[in-house]
Amino acid sequence: MQVNLTGNGATPSVRWSGGVGTVVAWGTFGGGTVSLQMSVDNGATWMNVDRGTDSFVSFTAPGNGGFQLGLCLLRFNLTGATSPNVWVSL
Repeated sequence: MQVNLTGNGATPSVRWSGGVGTVVAWGTFGGGTVSLQMSVDNGATWMNVDRGTDSFVSFTAPGNGGFQLGLCLLRFNLTGATSPNVWVSL
């Protein structure tokens, strides 16, 4: 999954079959934060993905981060941005 975020909000979700993954984010963040989110109840509830060290898989500048999850839905959510042009890849 690779998407371009040009405004605040969530991307469509994708099904994650479980395992280890990596997220990469780059571009102009416009002061915003991009977070990887997961849902285990088919999209009714979304929560930020924890790296396992009490820090979340989220970005305010270009970077990458790893995660390990079971079966779930995943999406990206951009908040607090002004005129962003951010690319994220899973």
